[in-house]
Amino acid sequence: MPETIAEVNGIQLCHETFGSPDGRPLLMIMGLASQMIWWDDELCESLAAEGFFVIRYDNRDAGRSSRLSGRVNLPLAYTLRVAPYSLKDMADDAAVLLGELGIESAHVVGASMGGMVAQTLAIEHPARVRSLTSIMSTTGNRFVGRPSAKAMTMLLSAPPRNREQYVDYLLRTFRVIGSPGYPFDETRMRERAERSFDRGVNPGGTARQLAAILSSRDRFRALRKVQVPAFVVHGSKDPLVHVSGGRATARALRESELDIVPGMGHDLPHAIWPRLVRGLVRTADRAEVKTRRA
Repeated sequence: MPETIAEVNGIQLCHETFGSPDGRPLLMIMGLASQMIWWDDELCESLAAEGFFVIRYDNRDAGRSSRLSGRVNLPLAYTLRVAPYSLKDMADDAAVLLGELGIESAHVVGASMGGMVAQTLAIEHPARVRSLTSIMSTTGNRFVGRPSAKAMTMLLSAPPRNREQYVDYLLRTFRVIGSPGYPFDETRMRERAERSFDRGVNPGGTARQLAAILSSRDRFRALRKVQVPAFVVHGSKDPLVHVSGGRATARALRESELDIVPGMGHDLPHAIWPRLVRGLVRTADRAEVKTRRA
């Protein structure tokens, strides 16, 4: 399906799908400053081949979705929890998007910030979530999942506005935060960076998304009430969201399976895709078994 725009909560969300609409719906939510295409086409096609109806979308303030407004003061976001919008607002976007697509509930997958949004969706809109997969994310507790100093420096640096410089910037970034246990796929990353730049880069939107993260509260207690099967994936070498964030997420979710991937950083190397796909299938199967028993 080609990219489509949906009117959601007074904004526009760009989305596209893979597979048959009769398949098991799988909503995929990407992270900070990352567009939906960071869920690689091949990965989405692999999931569609397993019987999923895959929906990926650009979060607000990313890619071809609406660009919002509002100045950001990151220290105030952290200390006073002041931000132009919240993770709950972003989770509400996801819930309404499912409704616009005629889908009552879906298996929900989120990576990094997208994992935070997915967790919030499961908390705020439990009827919309059949299962929850949280990848390289954390609970919002400020004592877990903390980034290394070098990774934080990369996170806070402004991306260049020149196409060639932007591509080089992303290559440098992922050499820092990527997976040391796997070969760095420069060709794939370069193509993704070029495609991202051509779809639209939004530095102001990245700041607003980061403010939403910094202003959020610890979700641990609320996650204890989530009653769906969960799959928590984290890299053992993640410098941007320390593996303690994944462990805390798994402890919070009562029906969780935790998969710590050796050598994985803050990305999804091609080599781990089969492992991820198997885990998503297993988690969806667990959810269906639970539904039948209920």
